[in-house]
Amino acid sequence: MKRSAKISGFAYAMIFFTGFYANFAILSGLIEIDNPSKTLSNISNNLNLFRNGLLSFLLMLLFDIVLIASLFNLTKAVNRNWSYIASGIRMLHALFFGMALLKLNEVFNITNTIGYSNEQSKAVMDLLSTFDEMWTVGLLFFGVHLLILGYLAIKANHIPNFLAYLLIIAAFGYFVDGIAKLNFNAYYDYQIYFEASVVLTGVIGELSFTIWLFIVGFSKRNLGLVNKEHKLTSYLEES
Repeated sequence: MKRSAKISGFAYAMIFFTGFYANFAILSGLIEIDNPSKTLSNISNNLNLFRNGLLSFLLMLLFDIVLIASLFNLTKAVNRNWSYIASGIRMLHALFFGMALLKLNEVFNITNTIGYSNEQSKAVMDLLSTFDEMWTVGLLFFGVHLLILGYLAIKANHIPNFLAYLLIIAAFGYFVDGIAKLNFNAYYDYQIYFEASVVLTGVIGELSFTIWLFIVGFSKRNLGLVNKEHKLTSYLEES
């Protein structure tokens, strides 16, 4: 269990680093939603930077897959069935994100050519829009995963309840942002507020959980993720 906690903590930390770097340090500075030609020019003139963002996203996806396995090992003693469900739903998130990355790769291929055209600009913006939509759908699955993970954390004996509730709050942050992005026509007029809500809840909840994973992973104490109800039942039976 301690090994799974270490791996989970490291994978979560790398997801934070690669995701924030690719999304906020690179894509946000290159993409201008209302200016397709400028977006095409930005990416074409900064292909190495865009490629770094694509590679960072790919690393993020790989660490996410690692986290699926390590979190399952960490929570299966609490409730194996719900742990399988949580892992399957997070795998759906990874699948949608992987398909979304294929769209970013197409953007790279289009912009890695000589000359610009209106058709190229439109194609790039369509691909970027599809990337964003597919990732958003994936993040809705991710929110469901966090809900189940929060439930498992509540049931676990050695995970503090406040971490479980922070994970559940983070899940609702993803729901609010994702549903608004897919259904609210004026989303981009209020994008900064929606993104702030998901970043704040996600960072507080998931970063707190990441820190806890590192602490217990490197602690000298044994990590016992026993179902609280099962432990109480066993105690009553022994009594």
